[in-house]
Amino acid sequence: MLFTQSLASLPYIIISIIIAFTVHEFAHAYVAYKFGDPTAQKQGRLTFNPIAHIDPIGAIFILIAGFGWARPVPVNRHYFKRPKLAGVLVSFAGPFSNLVLAFLGFGGMVLLQKLGVPTGTAFDLYPFLSKFVSINLMLFAFNLLPLPPLDGYRIIEDLVTSRVRAMLSKYEVYGSIIFIILLVTGLSSQTISPWISNISAFFYNIFISIFY
Repeated sequence: MLFTQSLASLPYIIISIIIAFTVHEFAHAYVAYKFGDPTAQKQGRLTFNPIAHIDPIGAIFILIAGFGWARPVPVNRHYFKRPKLAGVLVSFAGPFSNLVLAFLGFGGMVLLQKLGVPTGTAFDLYPFLSKFVSINLMLFAFNLLPLPPLDGYRIIEDLVTSRVRAMLSKYEVYGSIIFIILLVTGLSSQTISPWISNISAFFYNIFISIFY
């Protein structure tokens, strides 16, 4: 849980969450707008203003429980000329934006090292960037879980046939229930946590291979 970490790192975590959530939701809105859906833009969601995207309860949950949410971006598929393709790209845009942020954050950490910036100084951004990278990788992996209402589930919805999609929609209501059960029973440590850890480790290794 992020909340259990030292108070000294809490500002880094909060700032990282605000940036990560804001860019994530903006990415959904931007890609939907580019595919012809003005819904999010008309509702003021095509912006980098965190106030338009942050859900206070969802932000608190990510501190306490290790997962949370922002305000979902409204998407009207009727505007899309190719609904399935647009749907997949709109859904993937959010997690992908977190992966890009993690990549940039890791690059910043490498730059600090190569510049020889000493730790513990006013110019040492390493502790912040370290949290920034880990949180964005966590959000990338978490949002790709194939459970409603996460982006991973939405991607699957658009990849399957209309018949399967209709069948899946009947069980969407159980998505939140599944999360609660996993948390309350502690099963998240055997399911969600390993997924996030493995995906994060995989991309950490890719970043290392790129920058070193």
